[in-house]
Amino acid sequence: MADQTKKQIPLRLSKKLYDAVAAWAEDDFRSVNGQIEYLLTECVRQRKKNGAYTPEEFDVPPKLDL
Repeated sequence: MADQTKKQIPLRLSKKLYDAVAAWAEDDFRSVNGQIEYLLTECVRQRKKNGAYTPEEFDVPPKLDL
């Protein structure tokens, strides 16, 4: 990341989601924090690429199989 200043934010994850991200981070040789930052960066990049800046539905919980 080229940005020299980083904003710290509290993040609450379910144990199941945390465990899944932690396993993925380990596979990619990253810390959990680094993995979350990587995933968010990729999601923002993809969103900008597709031109979709808002979801079609708001306040609908995602259907995750975790």
